[in-house]
Amino acid sequence: MNPLAEQLNQTIKAAAPHVYDMLSDVGKRLFFPKGILSQSAEAKEKANDINATIGIAKEGGQTMRFDSVMTAINNIRPSQSLTYAPSFGIPALRKRWQTELFEKNPSLAGKSVSLPVVTCGITHGIATFADVWTSPGDVIILPEMMWGNYSMIFSVRKDARIRHYELFTADGGFNLGAFEQAVRQEAADNRKITVVLNFPQNPSGYTVTEAEADRIVDILADVAAAGTYVLAVTDDAYFGLFYEPETLKESIFARLCGAHPGILAVKLDGATKENYVWGLRVGFITYGGTFSGETEPLFDALERKTAGCIRGTISNASHLSQTILLNSMQDPNNPGEKKEKFEILKGRAGRIQTVSRDPKYAAAWEVYPFNSGYFMCLRLKTVNAEDLRVHLLDRYGVGLIALGESNLRIAFSCMEASDVEKLFDIIFQGVKNLEQSK
Repeated sequence: MNPLAEQLNQTIKAAAPHVYDMLSDVGKRLFFPKGILSQSAEAKEKANDINATIGIAKEGGQTMRFDSVMTAINNIRPSQSLTYAPSFGIPALRKRWQTELFEKNPSLAGKSVSLPVVTCGITHGIATFADVWTSPGDVIILPEMMWGNYSMIFSVRKDARIRHYELFTADGGFNLGAFEQAVRQEAADNRKITVVLNFPQNPSGYTVTEAEADRIVDILADVAAAGTYVLAVTDDAYFGLFYEPETLKESIFARLCGAHPGILAVKLDGATKENYVWGLRVGFITYGGTFSGETEPLFDALERKTAGCIRGTISNASHLSQTILLNSMQDPNNPGEKKEKFEILKGRAGRIQTVSRDPKYAAAWEVYPFNSGYFMCLRLKTVNAEDLRVHLLDRYGVGLIALGESNLRIAFSCMEASDVEKLFDIIFQGVKNLEQSK
């Protein structure tokens, strides 16, 4: 094993031996390399005459560039857009995101979290988490309604086993009973369990209530107290888009941090939806928890392993994207912009809530609970979801997503509120068409 990896491992063991045990086989071998990177960093600081270390091109002492490129980004210097960013991410952006984490999640007050490490979007963040923490045969606990890419990341790429539980109860709340059963059964059979919590949830658009969140944390803390190592991972891709009074208004990550020393909380989030910059691909991985040893060296070691994983895959996330995001976050207009877009999406969700539950549609579908995010789902009662999807697309030019045999996902984020009633009337007509053709 590389000495740098062994040094990080010793730091982790000193602070929290069970956190070391949670690492994947790859994670235990990961480190952040010195070599060229550290030599280039030293040269950047001290080479005042000639610096011939870093793999970029310069001209006249400035970053070499095309005018045809810079005309598109003429408000950002080449050194802040065209050069490599650190594998950890731009330091100022990491600090700013951490500061806002505490502002957006009041329950984090007084708790310890790492400095976020920048990823190339949240999907890359999840894949990086899987590289660092998931070994073949590990169990990942997820609801049966879930984002399909989890299977690609955890099952296909990492050969882990996904344990499902039913997401909703009959009366429309989060199915705490099914969740607890899955957690306790897997905890009884495994030294380590990974629980992925995605709120607002894709595809259902559901966020747990305060009481549901507290119970989830209690369940995980209880199995951790019984000796099972718990990796509690929050996929907060749609964070902040909470539309109803009863929903939890912060990430459950904040409540998991410090809930029990046996829990390592991992927050995966990003600017994708929070800042409406889907294609910029800027995400973050943040670690949290309370352990027997000092958290600062522990988190530093985990950041280095995570950044080493990024270095060994994509090298670093886009410098230009990070700079654009940081500049936007520092702009005094940013809070007002965010509120304006939130209100638009909230209005669409409210319209969907009213229209989708009109009694005239009752024979055709049930509406799954939703109160947040981008999506809502229908459970079709009489026709196949894929058959309906294809029929709506071919006959009416309407595109929706079929999930399994009975579920239909609607992304209200990308449609106008004025089109809501028209959409559901078309879906209803499509159902009747298929019923009549049987």
